[in-house]
Amino acid sequence: MRKILEHFIGYLALERGLARNSTEAYYNDLSDFITFLEQHGFHDFSSVKRDDILDFLARCKAQGMEVTTLARRLVAVKVFFRYLVQERHVQKNVTEIMESPKLWRILPEFMSGEEVGRFLAAFSGRSTDPLEFRNRCMMELLYASGLRVSEMANLRLGDVNFDDGILRVLGKGSKERIVPAGRTALEFLKRYLEEFRPLLAKDVSVPFVFLSNNGRKLDRERIWMVVKEAAKRANIRKDIHPHTLRHSFASHLLENGADLRVIQEMLGHADISTTQIYTHVSARALLAVHRKFHPRA
Repeated sequence: MRKILEHFIGYLALERGLARNSTEAYYNDLSDFITFLEQHGFHDFSSVKRDDILDFLARCKAQGMEVTTLARRLVAVKVFFRYLVQERHVQKNVTEIMESPKLWRILPEFMSGEEVGRFLAAFSGRSTDPLEFRNRCMMELLYASGLRVSEMANLRLGDVNFDDGILRVLGKGSKERIVPAGRTALEFLKRYLEEFRPLLAKDVSVPFVFLSNNGRKLDRERIWMVVKEAAKRANIRKDIHPHTLRHSFASHLLENGADLRVIQEMLGHADISTTQIYTHVSARALLAVHRKFHPRA
């Protein structure tokens, strides 16, 4: 089983062109999965059932792993089993249909529309404080575009096209993509760049959009702190972090009828299976609405 894993990692690197960090994440997650199988007496993948995968995820959850880690591990297993079918190591992909309440409880957390509204309003859009307005602008942009926190930190002045309403983003593996930003977020961004960024900039040669109080590039850690502060101000008790805005962005697009392939492109997912996790999130949301409002739910 471990030899097959080595071949799979080579396939990801050479044929799929995944970056080293991504292949290492796949390797670590799947190595743990194989260890779990070995401990339960498995010698090959052909006898692995759907419930065995659920048991693996349940054990990971019991060990205190975060929801995002569990979701990533699920995606890794699904991509791996598709490869196993492709290479004829197994006859059937047991991960294709994994609609289970057990899974719904471990999928990515996201905010409701009402929570997003409170979250975005946590920093005043009418403030004359450059840091307060910068923070509001960043939160609007994170939700409107689904950017990763690293992509937000690395956004440059030349990456913003106000005429077309798009951002040029350098994502994982240095892959460039074009992302629409939305009218409201662009209005905040335009005002920030015209009125407030000049107040923060100490060196005009610094090319990054979002600057710290000392005029330097704003780092990922600081953006995390801003997101946490917004959640605290909005009195949202969920574990909110930058990726929660990305999950909310994708989930709300899907719920409102957006095509999964379009969402994949906007998020910069190399594989559609990564994006498909939001179909389960959407199903969970529908179930919650049904249980709340149907008289016989």
